[in-house]
Amino acid sequence: MKKKKLILIGNGMAGINCIEEILENNPHMFDITVFGSEPHFNYNRIMLSTVLQGGTKVEDITLHNHAWYDSNGIKLYTGETVVKVDPAKKVIRTDKDREVSYDKLIFATGSVPFVLPIPGADKEGVVSFRTIEDCQKMINISKDHKKAIVIGGGLLGLEAARGLLNLGMEVDVVHIANYLMERQLDQTAAKMLQQELEKQGMNFLLEKATKEIIGESRVEGLRFKDGSIVSADAVVMAVGVRPNVQMAKDSGLETNRAIVVNDYLQTSIPDIYAVGECVEHRGMVYGLVKPLYEQGRILAKHICGIEENGYQGSTLSTQLKISGVDVFSVGQFHADETSKTITQYDELAGIYKKIVLKEDKVIGSVMFGDTKAGNKLLDMISKQKVITDEEKMFVLQSSNQESQVAAMEQTDLICNCNGVTKGTIIEACQSQGLTTAEEVKKCTKASSACGGCKPLVTDLLAYMQSEDFDEVIEKETLCGCTTLTDEEIVTEMQLKSLNSIDEVMRELDWRTEDGCPTCRPALQYYLGMIYPEYETKQESLFINERMNATRQADGTYSLTPQMYGGLTNAKELRKVADVVEKYQVPNVAITSEQRLHLTGVKKEDLESIWRDLDLPLSSTYGNTVQNIKTCIGETVCKCDKQDALELAVQIEKKTDYLTTPYRVKMGISSCMHNGAGSTTKDIGIIQFDRGWEVYVGGSSGRNARTGQLLCVAETEQEVYEIVIGFIQYYRETAKYAERSWEWIDRINLLHIREVLFDSELRQQLIEALESDSYQNKKVLLSNK
Repeated sequence: MKKKKLILIGNGMAGINCIEEILENNPHMFDITVFGSEPHFNYNRIMLSTVLQGGTKVEDITLHNHAWYDSNGIKLYTGETVVKVDPAKKVIRTDKDREVSYDKLIFATGSVPFVLPIPGADKEGVVSFRTIEDCQKMINISKDHKKAIVIGGGLLGLEAARGLLNLGMEVDVVHIANYLMERQLDQTAAKMLQQELEKQGMNFLLEKATKEIIGESRVEGLRFKDGSIVSADAVVMAVGVRPNVQMAKDSGLETNRAIVVNDYLQTSIPDIYAVGECVEHRGMVYGLVKPLYEQGRILAKHICGIEENGYQGSTLSTQLKISGVDVFSVGQFHADETSKTITQYDELAGIYKKIVLKEDKVIGSVMFGDTKAGNKLLDMISKQKVITDEEKMFVLQSSNQESQVAAMEQTDLICNCNGVTKGTIIEACQSQGLTTAEEVKKCTKASSACGGCKPLVTDLLAYMQSEDFDEVIEKETLCGCTTLTDEEIVTEMQLKSLNSIDEVMRELDWRTEDGCPTCRPALQYYLGMIYPEYETKQESLFINERMNATRQADGTYSLTPQMYGGLTNAKELRKVADVVEKYQVPNVAITSEQRLHLTGVKKEDLESIWRDLDLPLSSTYGNTVQNIKTCIGETVCKCDKQDALELAVQIEKKTDYLTTPYRVKMGISSCMHNGAGSTTKDIGIIQFDRGWEVYVGGSSGRNARTGQLLCVAETEQEVYEIVIGFIQYYRETAKYAERSWEWIDRINLLHIREVLFDSELRQQLIEALESDSYQNKKVLLSNK
């Protein structure tokens, strides 16, 4: 197959990370060309402050060298800027009059520094802080000049100021607000930060608005709007950045503050995507690396044709990268009348921690002096977890490095930017013999972005090499026949287009020739999900919806006439009675799902019974959506049950014979008396005066579980769509044999709600289930 042409505009972190994800998903799909305005290979812009501060060399922050581009067949044009995109012709044009055609195009143009529109901003000695060249300018200025002013007391400005101090300059930081980093810190943390930086030699001029930069051809100082003047030899503008979108706008893409994209990072023009700081998603523009990488993962899957739920936005966190200063903030750290706070303030030790809670869930935090629990808090906010007393102690305890990493769960994040957990690092170290932070970075990408987690990585390595460490990571493979997990197997099946069990076992190096009772049905299920037309033979003697029986232990068979919603009529009952009498069926029972169950049927009678019954037969064998239990009797209450019965019939007909990861039991109760036991089913629905309550994840087995409330639906149609969407999302994302409650615990009920409450995503799920159902009916008809 001929490769498609993919062009990336922008050689920065977000764009190249997205290319890495594309290569991982499908390395042979695209011929890739990259254009970068800067004359460098891809480098870590976040670590520029460490270069300026003297702790890192430029070559140390290079993320991908020439060999990486060559080994992946990527054409790279550095120092060349794309100036025009022609979507009609699918061609880009550069400032060197180069024209290149594309099939797919990705904008990753990033941001440009915001320069205050004041007199004197063009004088010699005024620099921004955005590129390697900007760092070099500041280093050169420091050789001949001694006094610098940084305009901007935010994250970037303080990092620039620390670097200028290291270069031997006197530094004033000018800030328009009354305390530093007002968007990331509360006043207490900001004052502590200011005091610490003043000890390091910085001077702060707060609540100052710059009127002009004074001097002849070169900077001599600033004049403020209050009339005061301060002298300087250099001025660093660090007042923020603006998305670089002018070229995109000129090319016809929809823009607002940035390039407007949907949940799949698609722009308003077909085959053109955007990622990174130049993107506006649901009204938000992100400038931190974690959301940019998350966007790249979603874009990569979508452009490679891999089904994905879309980008849902990100929880933002901030960590200051200044030697000797630990500052962290995340979420809504300003409390209001609906929230409560836990505060720890040790002025002597220089430690301040504030956690903001709403309904016992963490919604924000600020920490100064001890930020080791930052990633733990971020994970709790993302998962909407109720904080336990043990977790409060973990966050508020003194910073004992060894106990901090030892107390972390293996699922806790070490590297927030790249989503690397403690368990991932331990597994990499144990399987590949990693012993240094640099080796961990190369293998797992932990600390390769902002670098803020490097101390935690180092602490974890020290803990792993101590006598206290006894943790072992055992990868949860599908079974003993393979070294691969369910997720890895499904990925390989899709990438290599494997479409039979034998092919999967051969191509993926199965340890056993024929598999085992665990892996064979799992592979059968995954093949059926990837290829809906995939047909299998079932031990139950299933031929089609009117020729279906389940083999029993004694060699006889059982049949269950399908009675949607538990409803039947005299004609159907008469057919059943005649068959029972004619073929001397020994046992007829009413099941807990309100169906007639015929057992003890001889194999030689099956053909005749199928012909005489001439009724759809329920598939009670295997992992399917089971017959729905309803409440029909009038012994408890006199409520109207018709709507509940009609809903049961509608859902049963839509999900007939569809395979699921594990059996799905459902109950629909027509009132609060819950006659169908709906709160202990995988899916339970209870009708009440204002609509319908939908519960999920219940179980009535040996270890009974009460289902969680998924939502309250106002109409019968809405509850139908939610339930069908839930079933399909479970089918698509659960592991084989994973029960609904296990699946919910693993991927989080909040996430499931976000998917199902998005009308576009819900409709996609409904259409996918209908397509699978249609394909299934075609198979049934072909067997008649």
